[in-house]
Amino acid sequence: MGKLILGTVQFGLQYGVNSAGRPGEDAVRDILAAAWQGGIDTLDTSSAYGNAEEVLGRCRKDPFRLISKYPAGAGPVAEVLAKSLSRLGTDRLYGYLLHHFSVFRENPAIWEEFLQLKADGRVQKLGFSLYEPEELAFILEQGVPFDLLQIPFNVFDRKFLPYMEELHGKGVEIHVRSTFLQGLFFKDRNALPARLQPLRKYLLQLDGFARENGLSVAEVALNANLQHPCIDGVLIGVDNLQQLQSNLQAVKDTPVHLDVEVKEKELLNPVNWN
Repeated sequence: MGKLILGTVQFGLQYGVNSAGRPGEDAVRDILAAAWQGGIDTLDTSSAYGNAEEVLGRCRKDPFRLISKYPAGAGPVAEVLAKSLSRLGTDRLYGYLLHHFSVFRENPAIWEEFLQLKADGRVQKLGFSLYEPEELAFILEQGVPFDLLQIPFNVFDRKFLPYMEELHGKGVEIHVRSTFLQGLFFKDRNALPARLQPLRKYLLQLDGFARENGLSVAEVALNANLQHPCIDGVLIGVDNLQQLQSNLQAVKDTPVHLDVEVKEKELLNPVNWN
């Protein structure tokens, strides 16, 4: 289970096309306990995820590695981190990411504030949460040192692939989100909204591959990411304990090699679904 990371946006916000709603704090405690017992040792959160940091601070019992993020318009980086540490009930984070690339694009000097956090021993690894390869290209052109990268990646969306081997070889830790394309992979194929109809043929292709290999769609999507040699962490988000247990049970040794070529690439970004 070593690569699985529990994303916690659902603990603070309603999130995803299939979200069942935010779990209560008793449910969060059960989820966290089961995650730790299931081999998950890292939690991903952000001060932009509603009150998720506070919830984790109250409900976390086991010594998870914690990753949080600095959102746009939040103020001095050190002060924002200090508030996150207080809410989370810890004095140090495993990782701290710049949540919105636009902040760096408009003010690259802000990265000096991030580097100071590492120099002060308050953060082990620094990095970026990105959406587009163009953002990564800009950062690399600036020669900015970073240790951790979080990007969307799944069997439909592999746009960051050209960068991953080189970055991984340089020791950058790569975490991927959107393994299930924010729940789209589980959406009823016959009930897709008009905007997403072009993706139906690819979803059926995914269904066919799963059927031929005796796997569920969840098993195909999850293991494709877990088995990728350049991926160090795979984020999963859950609304309840049953979803977590299903994800843990979905981890298989069966090799999964599927790369669906989606032409309507703009639809791979949920921002464009409305």
